[in-house]
Amino acid sequence: MGQLAVVNFVSLDGVMQSVLSADEDREGGFDRGGWVLPYVDEVVERFMSEATAGAGALLLGRRTYEIFAATWPYAHMKDPAVAAMNAMPKYVASRTLSDLTWANSTLLGAELAEEVGRIKAASEAETVVLGSGGLLGTLMEHDLVDEYRLLVFPLVLGSGKQLFAAGKSPRRLMLTSTRSTPSGVLINTYRRCTEG
Repeated sequence: MGQLAVVNFVSLDGVMQSVLSADEDREGGFDRGGWVLPYVDEVVERFMSEATAGAGALLLGRRTYEIFAATWPYAHMKDPAVAAMNAMPKYVASRTLSDLTWANSTLLGAELAEEVGRIKAASEAETVVLGSGGLLGTLMEHDLVDEYRLLVFPLVLGSGKQLFAAGKSPRRLMLTSTRSTPSGVLINTYRRCTEG
């Protein structure tokens, strides 16, 4: 069975909203978008490229899918991560989308947890979730995430959508690796604890 891995950028206070640009996600009046860019160094770039190119499939929420579908099909195909993203299967969780324009994209139905379970069971490859804050809540609620690879950026934003939102049930995670980058980003990998 394949595993489901979350690969995401978070601030020290757990914010994951509007990481790359000011207009990415202004919901809730969030006006601090683009906060990741000053910290992206060669280690962050290499890690993200390897995490993406090494995936067997992507699982995305609607907003993240729309952002990616507007960009990646037109990006430079000589980049291995871009080529991999365009070629691999993409599963999209959305209640509103009906037409998926990005090649190899499949819309998931209303029984999301069951469908994600089937995707994991049918594949030996890893399925990666990028961004997709709303979707992550559902995945965590149904205990479908096997590994979290979190790039923790050295700043406090003070507001915004958080990866681990209030009201979620407790989770025990085990830190399996950590490293720092020249710009001060910590790349931490956590596995889901299966006991206690």
